[in-house]
Amino acid sequence: MNTQRWRATCAYDGTPFGGWQSQPHRNAVQDHLEARLGELFNRSVRIHGSGRTDAGVHALGQVFHFDAAWPHGAPKLRKALQVGLPATLHVTRLRPAADDFHARFSATAKRYSYRIYQGAASPFEYPFVWARERPRRLDLDQMKAAAQVLRGRHNFRAFAADNGTVLECPIRELRTLELRPRGPRLKLIFDADGFLYKMVRSLTGALVAVGEARLSVDAVRDALATGTRTELIETAPPQGLFLERVFY
Repeated sequence: MNTQRWRATCAYDGTPFGGWQSQPHRNAVQDHLEARLGELFNRSVRIHGSGRTDAGVHALGQVFHFDAAWPHGAPKLRKALQVGLPATLHVTRLRPAADDFHARFSATAKRYSYRIYQGAASPFEYPFVWARERPRRLDLDQMKAAAQVLRGRHNFRAFAADNGTVLECPIRELRTLELRPRGPRLKLIFDADGFLYKMVRSLTGALVAVGEARLSVDAVRDALATGTRTELIETAPPQGLFLERVFY
């Protein structure tokens, strides 16, 4: 029986997991998927994801691939893979892929969203938003002005968590940065050809600082130009972040 490459998409609530990448405690999303595949095929099956998500970060469209011989078709494989997974992890799609497909290296862009709640969020929404309980409302006009500065192709070193020690090229094209307010809720949309470590959470922290008048639009422009991170650019907490889609 010939081995086939399979491409799968999964969604998960990141709250109970230690992130995407396999961990010694075996409670990462990758660990649960590989354990179930090991049960199905009675051997170790390694999966490769489109990228890592940190502990507490959620996904609607995380993509991964693996190689295995399965003669019963993709629908039955998806259902079999789902059996025994945690209720907070769901395989939404699965299909055969070309032999040269790679979940990470074949990707051309990613979309993240970040969700903010202005006020005291309900206990049912709190695990999925950054609840800002300060009485001062965010200035959306100033945040949109900062977003305009950030859109485009730039050196985003100042917006990487490991500022000063980033080994990968910090040049990225931020194609989309949208603010979508709805009552007390604010959803930020980020599309780019790639993201640095904690880049979305750092951009969100900068935009919130602008919205609270703690950081100016000019300071955001200077951070892009110099690559120097100011202490006012905080890293937003993980629970508001969602990996929405990976583009190929």
